[in-house]
Amino acid sequence: MVLCKKKKSVSEQELGKKWIWTAIDTPTRLIVCFLIGDRTLEDARRFLKDLVSRTKQPPLFTSDELPHYADGLTELFHQVVAPKPTGRPGRPRSPEKIIDENLDYATVHKTREKGRIVKVETKIVFGSSARIENRLKHLPGNTINTSFVERSNLNWRMWDAHLTRKSLMFAKSFRWLKAKFAICVGFYNFIRPHETLSRGEDRVFRPNTPAMAAGITDHQWTVKSLLMCRIVVNQIGTTPKNRC
Repeated sequence: MVLCKKKKSVSEQELGKKWIWTAIDTPTRLIVCFLIGDRTLEDARRFLKDLVSRTKQPPLFTSDELPHYADGLTELFHQVVAPKPTGRPGRPRSPEKIIDENLDYATVHKTREKGRIVKVETKIVFGSSARIENRLKHLPGNTINTSFVERSNLNWRMWDAHLTRKSLMFAKSFRWLKAKFAICVGFYNFIRPHETLSRGEDRVFRPNTPAMAAGITDHQWTVKSLLMCRIVVNQIGTTPKNRC
């Protein structure tokens, strides 16, 4: 997605390609958080810090092979352990970073030929393979993948013309781009029933949104209720409560 300049009020730092970071909870299909910025380690840190602050315990992280994810998770899930003194003369060894043994993180690598995916490979970066396999049994898909995020990307391209590929549309204001995308995420989480969540074993359609599946709300919202709702977040910033 490209942000181009049309007005003098747009700063030079806001121009160029922008990266939309999104995190999805696969069982509920809830978009947990998002960030629009650059594809840099600094923005990866901000995004992952926000994501981790909204989770009670380390989930199973899956992503593409962007190295910033591993670097950011390492900074968030580690302990600095000082080496034991040896009693020998000389400078003591530097403290070591020990990765949290409960951290599970895997990546997906896709090989493309002539624009088509011909091979998909997975790699466990942090964590135990046996523990990850056991966690996958309780998740939809039962495999290490990024398909849920990729499917949600299709929604953003359909709902926001500025995100459509190979088109003449482009965003002209970073501020309004973020505001518009926030409305899209709110519509996805609270208003639009999710097909998979709404159909049980009897195949009867009962409207169920990701926010309902996650226990954030007990009913399907309307566009008016979303735009006029006041979201109250507690001091930790992890449990939003709606007052509509």
